[in-house]
Amino acid sequence: MTPIQARFITPPTNSSSISAQQQPRQNRPWRRPSPNGPDRRCRVRNSAGDRQRTRQACFGAVNCQAPASTSALPASTVLAVAFLFPLLWALLNSFKTKAEANQQPPTWFPHSLSIANYRSLAGFDQGIGTYLLNSVLLSALTVLLSVAVCVLGGYGFARFTFRGKTLLFGTTLGILMVPYATILLPLYIVLGHLGLQNSLIGLALVLVMFQLPFGIYLMRNSFESVPRELEEAALVDGASTVGALRHVSLRIVMPGVVTVALFSFLTSWNEYLAPLIFLNDGSKYTLPVMLVNIRYASYNIIDFGALQAGVVIAMLPCLVVYLALQRFYVNGLVAGALRG
Repeated sequence: MTPIQARFITPPTNSSSISAQQQPRQNRPWRRPSPNGPDRRCRVRNSAGDRQRTRQACFGAVNCQAPASTSALPASTVLAVAFLFPLLWALLNSFKTKAEANQQPPTWFPHSLSIANYRSLAGFDQGIGTYLLNSVLLSALTVLLSVAVCVLGGYGFARFTFRGKTLLFGTTLGILMVPYATILLPLYIVLGHLGLQNSLIGLALVLVMFQLPFGIYLMRNSFESVPRELEEAALVDGASTVGALRHVSLRIVMPGVVTVALFSFLTSWNEYLAPLIFLNDGSKYTLPVMLVNIRYASYNIIDFGALQAGVVIAMLPCLVVYLALQRFYVNGLVAGALRG
């Protein structure tokens, strides 16, 4: 046999001599993976048979552990119960009778459902409708002004270069370092000179001022995460700067806008100190001030049933708005925190 013929003759092979690397993938025996190496058999495959074999193989594999959320389930359950219990307690107490709501020791569940506490709110002083309307108007003004100023301010800091930009941005953030209560008296004097004392508009301006540092910071970071090429393409197509902001950038940073609006709404809706100082007309009070007035309506006697009913009415809009905008809220915080 010549050397050339020997090159084309394949020698006989023994099945036992075939290494594991040369065997077909489906015929290889299962081997427990090394703790230091990746478990390649746990990868999802295409066919149903492969997926079934993968699940069986992963059942006893070392690296195929349960999701991390399963181990955190007990702690999450305890935290959820701790946060939901006060809300449930307020809801149950609001449907108790006045005598049962003030009973000591308190009962867990109402013996008989009653809406007398809500009727007491309807007839208290100016009525629950007046205070609810004032809170809605104050929150709406605060949200609109905060979103408008924060969007324009954040866009200016993110896209334009001007002298004193860093100093102005640092000064805006410096408002966060000023204690809230220390500037209420100067603001009260300023609003008096502007003729905005005892006005919901003046109160909204005060609340907007305290929302600007966080809102501008968040919107600046959100706009910086948007590629400039998108706005430049809109400018090439004939759009103005305002048009590029409105039709391109604003739609991308909408989670950040919703986050600013949500923070502004929650702050203005739950604010107590500023309305108490800047408003002196009982017909313009908001819900938090009304709840405190209910607590001290009778000397040394607290109507816990009416108070809990007011708490339920005050917290329902916050829960509805937050649950409806939760997805945008989380995305907005993440987008604003990625860039500093």
